[in-house]
Amino acid sequence: DGGPAVDTAVAATFATALISTSFTSQAILTGFDRRNGVLRWVATSPLGRGGYLAGKILATLATHVLQLIALGAIALLIGWRPDLLGLLAAVPVWLTGTVAFGTLGLVVAGTLRTEAVLAVSNLVFILLVGAGGVAFPTSAYPRILGGLVDLLPSGALGELMRACFASGAFSLGSAVVLLAWAVAGVLAVMRWFRWTDS
Repeated sequence: DGGPAVDTAVAATFATALISTSFTSQAILTGFDRRNGVLRWVATSPLGRGGYLAGKILATLATHVLQLIALGAIALLIGWRPDLLGLLAAVPVWLTGTVAFGTLGLVVAGTLRTEAVLAVSNLVFILLVGAGGVAFPTSAYPRILGGLVDLLPSGALGELMRACFASGAFSLGSAVVLLAWAVAGVLAVMRWFRWTDS
């Protein structure tokens, strides 16, 4: 991507970790909770639906912190030297990405059967990371495909991560796309998420 290889590798690795935790893990865990009746029980307990969702958000953020510490330490050992402004800029990007992919994971978990959740979440994860703008910048794709990848949450996240961690050019369009996916994801969860299989 025109920058040091370690910087672009770190940006891709962080983006992959975010998608894996926020989307794939969230979808699978919530899907099994729904099938096993945990969501039905939680909805009638003092914790309530809001408490359950708040707990999942906090658990996801805690996992992200541990991932960042571990991956950041390894990256520093292999020569990554982050810019302080880039690290600060990554915070809102990370939070927006967590909401975008976390809500998409909940939509998958709350609308499909558990077996389908496993297949869909893993397949989508592989496609997004491998061909959705995470591993490779959108400039590496043919023009038409690059334009489509730019509209994916993974493409927007990948571009923003490279801007923060690999001194890439900041794209306002990518920020708008990622924010739009986050808002759409929240609305989709409110509309289609089912707490039971029935």
